Amino acid sequence: MKRRNFLKNITAGVAVPSLIGGFGVKAYANSPFSPLFNALTTDTDHVLVMIQLSGGNDGLNTVVPIDQYAKLAIGRPEVILPEASILPLTGTNKVGLHPALGGLRELYDEGQLRIVQNVGYPNPNLSHFRATDIWMSGSDSDEYLPSGWAGRYLSYEYPNFPNGYPNNDMPHPLAIEIGSAMSMSLMGTQTGMGFVISNPDEFYNLLAGVQSQAPNTPAGEQLAYVRQIAQQSRTYAQTIVNASGTVTQQQTYPETELAAKLKIVARLIAGGLKTRMYVVNIDGFDTHDSQVDPDNHTIGEHANLLQELGDAIRAFTKDLKFLGIDDRVSGMTFSEFGRRIVSNFSGGTDHGEAAPMFLFGKPIAGGITGKNPLIPSNPTEYDNLDMEFDFRSVYGTILRDWFCVPETDVPDILLHDHAYLDLYQSNISCISTATHQANQSAGRSLLDCSPNPFTTNLQIVYRTDGGPTTVQILDASGKVIATPAHGIMGRGEYMVSFSGSSLPAGTYFCRVLNGMQHQTKTVVKVGNN
Repeated sequence: MKRRNFLKNITAGVAVPSLIGGFGVKAYANSPFSPLFNALTTDTDHVLVMIQLSGGNDGLNTVVPIDQYAKLAIGRPEVILPEASILPLTGTNKVGLHPALGGLRELYDEGQLRIVQNVGYPNPNLSHFRATDIWMSGSDSDEYLPSGWAGRYLSYEYPNFPNGYPNNDMPHPLAIEIGSAMSMSLMGTQTGMGFVISNPDEFYNLLAGVQSQAPNTPAGEQLAYVRQIAQQSRTYAQTIVNASGTVTQQQTYPETELAAKLKIVARLIAGGLKTRMYVVNIDGFDTHDSQVDPDNHTIGEHANLLQELGDAIRAFTKDLKFLGIDDRVSGMTFSEFGRRIVSNFSGGTDHGEAAPMFLFGKPIAGGITGKNPLIPSNPTEYDNLDMEFDFRSVYGTILRDWFCVPETDVPDILLHDHAYLDLYQSNISCISTATHQANQSAGRSLLDCSPNPFTTNLQIVYRTDGGPTTVQILDASGKVIATPAHGIMGRGEYMVSFSGSSLPAGTYFCRVLNGMQHQTKTVVKVGNN
């Protein structure tokens, strides 16, 4: 694909999600780009790699409750694995892994794999699209949020983004997704927080050529928006090229799509990008039929997917160690739901509820969290696996123990409060306060809201370049509930007071809109005095 198509794809990945729900950002402040490459040799602090298993992974054939094998044999004869083929795990005779997951068992034996059993949420939704939105946004099953959990964290860490970005403090993308478009996970409170690389081929095309400029056609404000997004994308693309060029040798990876994506991720982290989050995807887990070979249940569609997953993660962790960055990278897998206990007559399994998650990497505390799922003596098509851990407990633990977010701030990011789990090594070092403060002040601030938290009145200081300017208060769902200021204003700084005494306690967003510039800050309402 030509460079112009690469630019078109990455621009769409940044721009289109930012227009959803009225949270569009239409401008990026003019900032000098010459210092962009100064920090390429700086440690990236902590990095999270998220692997989405799209389609709903069959957890019972992934992490097998051996102690209930006889019940499984009754409920899923069409897909059950031969008991002798299940990979045992050191220290337990109750659970094992699919025989295709030898790579993950090696990680488990090395103490670099954590299995979290029975992960889900109350009243689960079994629609692919809705369930995926729930996992990516961190919402309740009956709640619709316009932002993603990871995007809200990045908005918390870099509150001025995208105004004045890239800059000296953060010259690189906040997040990178290798896929056709930006997922909801990276949608922030006002715009998409990530940079999209369409696929591995496009990454190597980027390294080999120069991108074309956006076409010079009249389209008013929208064209200006696209050009500004494109300028940022070109700048970020160049930082990626520069970082990639510093890595001349990597370990061998399998020749699979997921492995190719993870190889790029390792290369960029080792190259010095300060990017905090990476998202990759492996598709095909909607195994309603032909999940296994009818003559040999250890092979087939599901086995191929798990082989690709386990081998790619294993190669990735070996490469991280080879590159000397394994202490700064942890990863997790997630899928929108699990599969039913019983198999169907098409040699597959249907949409289910709770399922296991994997966390991997040197910083992870290896082992198993939770108990084996309980299987009924004579399972039917209506039986499902009960949730033991809410998936947002995993997210919250990552925020607190890996990204060093103060525990009191985690519920404001997740918009929910859940228990924490023991997933990481106890000796994890957190980023310095100075680093966090630099992230907070990076870019151009258009908005200050205080006190935060507030009980009754909120003082809002906002800056405008002149012209139509609006200040809004939004609830967690993205609904505008108040407009403290609106009108044609001269360039300068203004202050307005908002009375929130009638609002229930919770998380809200304060937003300023000025022509092509938007900025949103999170505020928390606590009980009245």
